[in-house]
Amino acid sequence: MTALEVEVTAAARTAVLDEAHVGDIRGALGTIKADDYAARTTVSAKLKTLLAVVGPGLIVMVGDNDAGAFSTYGQAGQNYGTRLLWTLLLLIPVLYVNQEMVLRLGAVTGVGHARLIMARFGKLWGTFEVIDLFLLNGLTIVTEFIGIALAAGYLGVPKIVAVIFAAGVIIATAFTGSFRAFERIAMTFCAGSLLLIPLYLMAHPAAAQMGRGFVTPDLPGGGTGGMAAVMLLVIGIVGTTVAPWQLFFQQSYVIDKRITPRFIRYEKADLWIGIGVVILGGAALMGTTAVVFAGRPGAGNFTNSAGLASGVAAYAGHLAGALFAVALLDAAIIGAFAVSLSSAYAIGDVLGMKHSLHRGVRGAKGFYALYAALISVAATIVLLPGSPLGLITEGVQVLAGVLLPAATVFLLMLCNDKAVLGPWVNGRRTNAFTAVVITALITLSVVLTASVIFPAITGTQIVVIMAACATAAVGAGGWLLVRGRRSRAPAVGGDTVRGDAVVNRMTWRMPPLSELPTPKITGARRVGLIGLRGYLAIALIMVIVKVILLAIAH
Repeated sequence: MTALEVEVTAAARTAVLDEAHVGDIRGALGTIKADDYAARTTVSAKLKTLLAVVGPGLIVMVGDNDAGAFSTYGQAGQNYGTRLLWTLLLLIPVLYVNQEMVLRLGAVTGVGHARLIMARFGKLWGTFEVIDLFLLNGLTIVTEFIGIALAAGYLGVPKIVAVIFAAGVIIATAFTGSFRAFERIAMTFCAGSLLLIPLYLMAHPAAAQMGRGFVTPDLPGGGTGGMAAVMLLVIGIVGTTVAPWQLFFQQSYVIDKRITPRFIRYEKADLWIGIGVVILGGAALMGTTAVVFAGRPGAGNFTNSAGLASGVAAYAGHLAGALFAVALLDAAIIGAFAVSLSSAYAIGDVLGMKHSLHRGVRGAKGFYALYAALISVAATIVLLPGSPLGLITEGVQVLAGVLLPAATVFLLMLCNDKAVLGPWVNGRRTNAFTAVVITALITLSVVLTASVIFPAITGTQIVVIMAACATAAVGAGGWLLVRGRRSRAPAVGGDTVRGDAVVNRMTWRMPPLSELPTPKITGARRVGLIGLRGYLAIALIMVIVKVILLAIAH
């Protein structure tokens, strides 16, 4: 049987829920026919394939540099200069490993993240994850419209006009009923994120200072709020750079774009392009605000993104201030695109609704109605007098950082489920790295909780807490490793398939969910999940308390 016949046979019995998710890849920059199985041997053929595939990784990453990111990175630069730049460098491998796992899940399974969690872990855990996502996404979309209002206000456009117009553009873009049309518009806004480069150059930050910020880890504990405020901001940087909505969005978008295992390596390249853009943008924002406010009265006194624009204008001129505002407006719109689609995809996947940008409004009414409702409600909240916009902006990125460990735990378990990924399951290196990431994320939330309870906590005490968490993680990891070796045969490493197995790997798709064996959740795993959920609930409460106290202090 040829590779073509194998893939056609496999495609006929997969878990793909919506027939709109099967067919030609119609990307913003090219098309790949469903029956195009030609080998890509020349540079030209490989480039054309990449151009057709590019989109999911770029949009999910640029959508990450949204209004909340402008606020978080800008605050880091204004209050602490370049001393927190190193956090961006550490987040690069975290971004790649997390998003590589979800793109692999999307291409191989054809089923969205939320539905997979419900199918493999039960409705209880799936409900927890979807509720967390829905509430967090709703607040995140509100922050996007806060950014739109602030940018428009700086540019002299009335808030009500800007918010309503932006909401109309965001809704209309999805309502075209054409995946390609949506992606082309979204990619245009992605290109707009490059405005941060000339803005950075206009501010003239010192290259040596930027370099030190990247390679010298530092936790500046002085200033308003002490170490607790710094830790809150660090977790905010993690939350705005590696957010739970990204997992749900990219997996569903890869499916909607009809990307199959044959094109995973091109999608990985697309992801790397997106990571490069997001890190470049974050560094440009932090570097620009660091030099703008250094030695000036505004240093250490962050207010909002409009204050950042005013500071940029005072230092580098009105053109630079306007450029900052336009970049903020662009970022907020692309962020609203991605976060709203993340929710609409997840709910559509769980409820079994038709959910694809390839369908017109009449063909997926629930999907489009949910998308429009999210945008409309968020825009309305921003326009309501007395809405706690500052509180929402302050807390949403931190909440994302606190909720991320649970999302990553489920992601790791799904990527080790051989019934789901078959020969595409994680290799040992990916598992080991992800375990370290989860440990680091939980450690950050433990430090945050401690800094809320004990505001005078010192750097030495934080190191002790981190060391204790690391020791506990090593002990738990060693126990799980020994237990795993005794109870099961070695898993097929997804990173080590070679030779003839490559053909099977490239055509293998997950069977329908109804045909998968019932997953076994051990008592130890169940206790661990319950413990993690309980701790995160406590951490969430402490974060909310700290955010409210900081908001009152300002």
